[in-house]
Amino acid sequence: MDKNQDRLLTPAEVAELFRVDPKTVTRWAKSGKLTAVKTLGGHRRYKQSEVDLLLKASGLK
Repeated sequence: MDKNQDRLLTPAEVAELFRVDPKTVTRWAKSGKLTAVKTLGGHRRYKQSEVDLLLKASGLK
């Protein structure tokens, strides 16, 4: 797995890729569509590899 695949994305970065509001990304995480990793500060982050798979499945990438 290359370095880019391990990268953690912010909700805003994921939202930009899907052209949706960041709150939509949070809803996806709550519904199980995406897995959120919580930082020590309590912020959600998303694995680049998982986001890429979802992008491919949605036909956006």
